[in-house]
Amino acid sequence: MDYKLHSHRHAEAIMRSSPTAEPILAELLGVISAITDDDLKRFFATKTAKQRADSGKVDKSLSIAINGLLKTRLTAKGWATESAIFKGAEYGDEKLQGGKAKRNTKSPWRLDFAKTDISVEVAFNHGEAIPWNLLKPIIAGELNHVDKAIQSEFGVVICATEALKKAGNFDSAVGEYEKVLKYLKPLRNFLTIPMLIVGLEAPKTFRIDPDRRVVVPKP
Repeated sequence: MDYKLHSHRHAEAIMRSSPTAEPILAELLGVISAITDDDLKRFFATKTAKQRADSGKVDKSLSIAINGLLKTRLTAKGWATESAIFKGAEYGDEKLQGGKAKRNTKSPWRLDFAKTDISVEVAFNHGEAIPWNLLKPIIAGELNHVDKAIQSEFGVVICATEALKKAGNFDSAVGEYEKVLKYLKPLRNFLTIPMLIVGLEAPKTFRIDPDRRVVVPKP
């Protein structure tokens, strides 16, 4: 996928000059770049076909395909998924139950992905959640009165551009890349670590038909 980048607090320059963060950032952006239109179409078609067979209710947008591909490919490269920010079961950290590890995957105190210096949020949710999506990597990067399960130095927030929202049939309430950028200046004093905002571009060859929820060629 093509993407746009915006650096908060000179994030890209600092990460690219860091011997530990640079290869991790390159790996993340490489995974994003390697997602093709065919990958997205195949994932979306396979997923919705199963949903139609099982319940008749299908996903409306490409968000599930993008999330699924990112999770599969980043996990294969050693990225942690749904990482707890804080220690303790009340914050979603793993605990043993009957000899097996269990974690609260619905906890709000979780990151979508994390690896060494970088924490990542994939923000395809409602626009009202933009401040929280921006704040979670900050919490992961700052010291806190609650014991930390993870300590990162940089944040990355991945979101859809307005063009992807339209072509991918995202809900109109989703907070897009262009809207996320508008939050950075008023929240600057609270967003204290370098953070890279990644805006995913629309597929070049297809779109999701909003009525039939199927892949159709772009005109």
